[in-house]
Amino acid sequence: MKKYAEICVKRICLLVRWLTLSGITGVAVGIVGGLFGRSITVVSGFRVSHPWMLYLLPAAGLAIVAMYRMDPYQTGTNRVLEGIQSNAYIPLRMAPLIVISTVLTHAFGGSAGREGAALQLGGSIGGTFGKWMKFDEYDHKIMIMCGMSAGFSALFGTPLTATVFAMEVISVGMMQYAALVPCSVAALAAKQTAELVGIRGEHFPFPSVTELDWKNAVLTILLAFCCAAVSILFCEVLHVTEHLYKKWIPNKWIRIASGAFLIILMTKLLGTDAYLGAGMDVIELAVKGEVIAAAFLLKIVFTAVTLGCGFRGGEIVPTLFVGATFGCLFGRITGLFPSLAAACGMTSVFCGVTNCPISSLLLSFELFGFECMPFFLLSVGISYLESGYYGLYHSQRILYSKTKLQYINAHTKE
Repeated sequence: MKKYAEICVKRICLLVRWLTLSGITGVAVGIVGGLFGRSITVVSGFRVSHPWMLYLLPAAGLAIVAMYRMDPYQTGTNRVLEGIQSNAYIPLRMAPLIVISTVLTHAFGGSAGREGAALQLGGSIGGTFGKWMKFDEYDHKIMIMCGMSAGFSALFGTPLTATVFAMEVISVGMMQYAALVPCSVAALAAKQTAELVGIRGEHFPFPSVTELDWKNAVLTILLAFCCAAVSILFCEVLHVTEHLYKKWIPNKWIRIASGAFLIILMTKLLGTDAYLGAGMDVIELAVKGEVIAAAFLLKIVFTAVTLGCGFRGGEIVPTLFVGATFGCLFGRITGLFPSLAAACGMTSVFCGVTNCPISSLLLSFELFGFECMPFFLLSVGISYLESGYYGLYHSQRILYSKTKLQYINAHTKE
């Protein structure tokens, strides 16, 4: 009985410890992430109302290169994943660098997201807290995951997805359940804190609900298969573009300036700024059933040029843009309800590029509700299977095969 009481006391102490530390991390990341999100909204709005800002994109790129000379690690999301896998060092200076550089990218017209940057921001803050607390390597990794969950939740307002994503994205096929309580507390605290700062989560209500009959089931399966192909295309274009930029233009200053001029040229040739910034307005239109046929391809190109030449930002919102616009296009062509097809496309392509099926399902529920669950279940599951071992993050590890109960322990393809 005494031994049982001692075990209970230890577990209660451990719970209190993680509730406190993850709560503090969530609040801290929620404040920083909320201010970061508001900054992105303000500068994006200013750019839209002042189109001449786009012509200063090369200057913004040069400023970003100058800032990142202070970071010998050239940190990014891959560095955060490595921090959890192998205890790689994640410097605190990564936080202000990613905030300022991403704000500059959005302010002057770069095509990038913000939630991917939030993973880096949160991972940096969480890892630093763990270092200050002198945690062992295992608890230090949990603190990095807490920060990732908090950053994602603060900017996107989806705490359930944020909690599971941080546990799922590290090693595909196996989740670190020891981080469940810390990540969930951090995600909830960050969401509430960000709302106090003025950031509200995303939600896309459906105009109506479609029944899953045999015809819609077949179309959903076909959509999922196509979304897997789109996710592979997206990953390959991003990785190849970055590789070619580094190969053909080794000088970082010339590389980012040339990319900026290319973005300006493409924008002027198309006569629209719809592919600049994150593109949440286009996502909303796609969910309503409105889409331009080539939108998903153009967003892939704009994002690849932006991130490949050296601008900073996330890949997640561009992924949702690509998925939503492709899904809506598929729906309009085949007769599947376009809004539903856009929603399935968003989460299916997200699943394909991140290899996180559980997070993708939860994201669909938090963004669109539970009414269309059968469609999401089909599309996400098939996209996960058919997307192979491609992924946005080359540091991500595929521990178990997608087709067999087999341990493979391989990196995603680049």
